[in-house]
Amino acid sequence: YGFINTCLKSLVVEKYGEETWEKLRLQAGVQDSFLTFKVYKDEITMQLIDKACKVLGVPADTVLREFGKYFFEFCKRSGYDHMLRTLGGNLYEFIENLDALHSYLSLSYQAKKDIEICFCFCLFFPQEMNAPSFRVEKNEDGSMHLHYYSDRRGLCHIVPGIIGAAALDFFNIEISMKIVNQTEEEERTGKKEHIVFLVTQNPLFPCKERNEFSSSSQCLVDSEKQFENQLNEEDREKAKNANGDRGNSVCPVKKSHWKTLRGIITLGKGKLLRGFDPVYPKSLWIDTKTFCNGLPFHLVFDKELKVKQAGVSIQKIVPGLQTTGICLDQYFRIVHPEVPFTISSIQKFINSQFVFQTRREMMPESWKERPMLELRGQMMWMESLQCMLYLCSPLLRTLHELEERQMHIADIAPHDVTRDLILLNQQRLAEMELSNQLERKKEELRILSKHLEEEKKKTEALLYAMLPQHVANQLKEGKRVEAGEFKECTILFSDVVTFTNICAQCEPIQIVLMLNSMYLRFDRLTTVHDVYKVETIGDAYMVVGGVPVPVPTHAERVANFALGMIMAAKGVQNPVSGNPIQIRVGIHTGPVLAGVVGEKMPRYCLFGDTVNIASRMESHGVPSKIHLSSSAYQCLKYKNFEIIERGEIEVKGKGKMHTYFLIRNKSATENEIMGRP
Repeated sequence: YGFINTCLKSLVVEKYGEETWEKLRLQAGVQDSFLTFKVYKDEITMQLIDKACKVLGVPADTVLREFGKYFFEFCKRSGYDHMLRTLGGNLYEFIENLDALHSYLSLSYQAKKDIEICFCFCLFFPQEMNAPSFRVEKNEDGSMHLHYYSDRRGLCHIVPGIIGAAALDFFNIEISMKIVNQTEEEERTGKKEHIVFLVTQNPLFPCKERNEFSSSSQCLVDSEKQFENQLNEEDREKAKNANGDRGNSVCPVKKSHWKTLRGIITLGKGKLLRGFDPVYPKSLWIDTKTFCNGLPFHLVFDKELKVKQAGVSIQKIVPGLQTTGICLDQYFRIVHPEVPFTISSIQKFINSQFVFQTRREMMPESWKERPMLELRGQMMWMESLQCMLYLCSPLLRTLHELEERQMHIADIAPHDVTRDLILLNQQRLAEMELSNQLERKKEELRILSKHLEEEKKKTEALLYAMLPQHVANQLKEGKRVEAGEFKECTILFSDVVTFTNICAQCEPIQIVLMLNSMYLRFDRLTTVHDVYKVETIGDAYMVVGGVPVPVPTHAERVANFALGMIMAAKGVQNPVSGNPIQIRVGIHTGPVLAGVVGEKMPRYCLFGDTVNIASRMESHGVPSKIHLSSSAYQCLKYKNFEIIERGEIEVKGKGKMHTYFLIRNKSATENEIMGRP
């Protein structure tokens, strides 16, 4: 499920940063985000773990152990803290009830009929994959053997990380877990990895409590002796037995003096007893009929699996159970845990919840088209009778499942919380579906927002290509752009020599292709030399330096751009002759007025005599030459450019003007002019 991949992402981002996660996911070839309850392929998780080992440079067992610790914290932050804390009063009880927790969550979080969320405190698994299972055994020295069964191999190192974090957080104890056995067992679903961990536990005390414990240890002993003397012989014996039982418990934590006092319980006629001893009647005060009606879902069977007793509702659903001495495995199979249907296997996993499923071939004809009924409950071995009691309830999640099996709420005992679970889960499933829809919509909005941001960038790039950025931003904000005066700037005009003749002899598409090829080269050069492209009209190309952002090097920038234009034009082919095209370039320096003109298609335009003179320099120029006015020459003559004098010429509308030709930049190479590496 996406929950596990989201947790792994959160771990990497929190400890190593966004860049590490981005690198890791790109190498693994996976998406950036995951939906919590969506099923993803196992390969995605395994790829992420494998790449994490390589990117972070740590062994797989270390990554899995750290992931286990983080996963525990992640589950707490995700709302499971209270649920986990109430599993047991000590670590043994906690582990013993993990399978029960999984069983509950498999009911509560089933949002679709064919998908089940299996928590198991380790990983989320789809229904078709059997979830991991835990079995724990106490040892005389206070240690435990934890048996871990899983269809997935290589993930066992997650377990020490999770269990260790839970032990420290919930029970204030540090544990060490060591693999003492690793085998593969043949089960009904195929080979299952069986890992046995040796769990040793060391109590942790807060600093203050440690001091209190060490300083008051003698006082504690004296107080206990004093209370022992107040007990009669019977009570003393009970206290001794209670102490013995406590000594055999897993990881007994030593109590302070005051905790010992609080642990003493007053019962009966003022007698002080330590611990609790249940009282049993001499005979069972319930008749057989009441027992079978009051517990409608229960079974009693012996070592040979022969049914001795069955609740009335089970008999109603499986009529074959009314036959005395039938074998239980003829009518049921064990779904969970994955063990053979024998008394020895059941006793081995007696602390686990057992799920039975009816066998289709043994059901009445009317049942064979219905889904098979599953029962869930606990096993209790009755030593005196040498029989096993199976106390169970129908495993039903929704009213729909109840109807599919043609059952009713009345078939379930009033004291059985399965009735409430079915009704409550109906509402919860609706809430889960709504939550899933919201999560899907959130993901869709995130993707749309990302696409919108990309489109916004494209739009802005197009807008900035038409208008200066600061001008475009003012227009976007609805502000009026005031015209501005620039005391000095350099303007360039260029056109294609004999363009009219070329147009007369070519197809329009050829002209478009020629101009597009030329303008793409020129546009790239505007970025290289940081000049502003004002407009293009036909074959005419106009740029300016020092506008809209004033710079002292405006003349040099435009001059270098002009040299690049001459070089770039050699790469554009004349469609008539097949030879490179020739261009004329004219440059002039002077003051201008600049502003935005129009609303529907606004343009940033330049006004003033400087524009006219620059245009005249181009029209009176020479092919493949850069024609400079005297003012442009004055700005460039001491800037390491090679310039030759053209002399005095007659300029239309301006009379005689002294002009020059720009030849080259003495300090820049051709690659630098063209912006090549």
